[in-house]
Amino acid sequence: MRAGGLRVGLVLVPVVLVTLIGIPLQWLAVRYRLPARRTLPLLYHRIVLALVGVRVRVVGAPATARPLLLVSNHVSWLDICVLGSCLPLCFVAKAEVAGWPGIGLLAKLQRTIFVDRTSRAATGKVAGEMAARMNDGDPVVLFAEGTSSDGNRVLQFRSALIGAARATLGEGAAAGDAAGAAILQPLAIAYVRQNGVPLGRAGRPRLAWYGDMDLAPHLLAVLRRGAVDVEVHFGAPLDAGDRKAATLRAEAASRTMLARALTGR
Repeated sequence: MRAGGLRVGLVLVPVVLVTLIGIPLQWLAVRYRLPARRTLPLLYHRIVLALVGVRVRVVGAPATARPLLLVSNHVSWLDICVLGSCLPLCFVAKAEVAGWPGIGLLAKLQRTIFVDRTSRAATGKVAGEMAARMNDGDPVVLFAEGTSSDGNRVLQFRSALIGAARATLGEGAAAGDAAGAAILQPLAIAYVRQNGVPLGRAGRPRLAWYGDMDLAPHLLAVLRRGAVDVEVHFGAPLDAGDRKAATLRAEAASRTMLARALTGR
C-alpha cells in the first residue's frame, strides 16, 4: 500500500504541473484559433500517458480523408488520453461532463462537443456542431455505445448522432458549404496488459470505468497498479448511406477488432 501511495504521488505531481502549464497555453490557442489548439492537446495527452505509464499500440491508421467521423467503443476515462495521443481530434461527451470540477475545463479546452441526452431537440444542434468541426478538418470521436463497458465486449452502437451528423454534412454539401458526407471509421480500444501481465476477462473490469463508479477512487486505484498496455485498432473506413446500416457495420467492425485484440485471433 505504501509503495502504491508513493507511486500515486510521483505520478500526480508532474501531471498537475503539466496541466497547470498547459491550461493557459491552450486557452490562448482556442481563443485566437491558433493552429496550436489542435497540437497542444496531442502533446499533453502523450506526456500524461508517459507519466502514468500507459503504452499505446496503434493497429491500422486513421483515415486521411475528411470530413471524418470516428466511432469507438468506450471503456474508461483513460480512453480520452489514449485516443487524444493518436491524432488531433474532438470528442462528443454528455452535457454533465462540462460541469465536472477540473475535468469540465479540460474537456472544454479540448473543444469537446457536449450533448444533452435528455433532450431530443439537442440532437440536431449537436449534429450541426459536429459537422462544423469535421468541415473545419477536425476528426470527431463519438463513443457510439452512449456509455462505457467492462472492457470485455462492445455494447450496441446508437445510430441517432451518427445519422444526424452525416445528414447535416450532406445538407451542407448540397448547399456548397461542405466537402460531402463524412467518412465513418470504426475504432476499438482494448486494454490488454498491466505490468506486462495479460489482464484477462477478470482483470479488464479493474481498469474499466463503468456503471456507477466514482471517478476519483477509480483513478487512484489505476495509478497504484502500475503500467498499462492498450491497443487502438483503426478499422477500414465505411461509406454507407443509411444510418442504421452504417451503425451496424461500424459496431460489427469494432466488435471484431476488440475480439482480435483480446484473444490474439
